[in-house]
Amino acid sequence: MSFEVARRIRTVPADVLHVGLGVPYLASTIGFAIALAAILVLWYASERTLSIHSITTPRRELFYWATVLTTFALGTAAGDLTAMTFGWGYLLSGIIFAAAIAVPALTFRTGTLSAVAAFWTAYVITRPLGASFADWMGVSHDRGGLGLGTGPVTAAWAGLIVVLVGYLAITRADTEPAGR
Repeated sequence: MSFEVARRIRTVPADVLHVGLGVPYLASTIGFAIALAAILVLWYASERTLSIHSITTPRRELFYWATVLTTFALGTAAGDLTAMTFGWGYLLSGIIFAAAIAVPALTFRTGTLSAVAAFWTAYVITRPLGASFADWMGVSHDRGGLGLGTGPVTAAWAGLIVVLVGYLAITRADTEPAGR
């Protein structure tokens, strides 16, 4: 699968609604947020957990992938909402989402938010965060971007992710020692 195809898979639902059907980004953002909430409520009602560590059955995996795909659409819609509808541009939107992602980390550290809730909150915020910075790097100068092109930006980020995941797989720096 090409990098462009992979990028389109995560942006098509929001783009089709806005560009193809004329649905405002505010409406699609709210709609995808409601859909995500419904999936999480159904998942929890069905399985009594939202922990990614408990995804051990086909049904839990289906809930997980439904959540992931919905967060892709929500992230695209929310990132475009702030960048274009609110007029913040891609860079400022990315900075705001970068600040927002600190909230679940801080509330988890203070004991205000559970690990599972902190994970899913941060996970959802990663979508518009990544989309905003990727759009800023990829789109043309006249659209407020760096003009690097979506293909090269996607390839560069994919390469960085592969390196980081490889590093963690080899070093296991993200796991706790046995016996803790």
